[in-house]
Amino acid sequence: MAGGGGESLLHARGEKRYRPARLCGHPGGHQGGRGVKIIFIRHGPTPGNLARRYIGSTDEPLAPGVLPGCPAPAAERVYVSPLLRCRQTAALLYPASAPVTVPDLRECDFGAFEYKSYEQLQNDPAYRAWMEDRTGTLAPPGGEDTAAFRRRCGRAFEEIVERCLADGVSSAAFVVHGGTIMAVMERFAETDSPRGFYDWQPENFGGWTACTTRELWRDRRVLTGVRKLGEGAADA
Repeated sequence: MAGGGGESLLHARGEKRYRPARLCGHPGGHQGGRGVKIIFIRHGPTPGNLARRYIGSTDEPLAPGVLPGCPAPAAERVYVSPLLRCRQTAALLYPASAPVTVPDLRECDFGAFEYKSYEQLQNDPAYRAWMEDRTGTLAPPGGEDTAAFRRRCGRAFEEIVERCLADGVSSAAFVVHGGTIMAVMERFAETDSPRGFYDWQPENFGGWTACTTRELWRDRRVLTGVRKLGEGAADA
């Protein structure tokens, strides 16, 4: 989604390294070898993120010289959005993998609001109406409404989980967008207390780990054992 502020920059050898949260493992794992560990990682920062602009369908690269602060958790399969920033991030984090590109994991299309900041949009009546909409059915002019975006992401994620479970895949990483992660986690994550869409917003190179089993997915369609990247023991 929009923005990109608040991350910590580590400077080393003239490069910028992001460490919003250590990319570490999920100690709980899955049960009995019949499940799959899910790793969600938001792409690295782009120039538009750093300028706090709405970056949805805009296909810009990562900001120059920005690298993740630490390795990603191991993953048997890697899935990516088709947009360049996600493909570049996957290449940094999983250089030995051949990621599977999933078009429906792309970010929301912000239409007329693309690549604009809040400061540029705050006096636009169409923008104010969109921000005040609580139904998720009002789209930006020429863009995608939030409800449709969430359905798209949820449907794509369901299909991938079912494929992974059928194939016996033990771990799958999703190198995608903040909005994509938020949409999936809001719908499928099971937590002790309810969380809304914006409660799942990750930093650049940040994200979540979770898991599900064949039985849980068949009966309830949920992800359990949710942890923020960096919490718990590191991956083997």
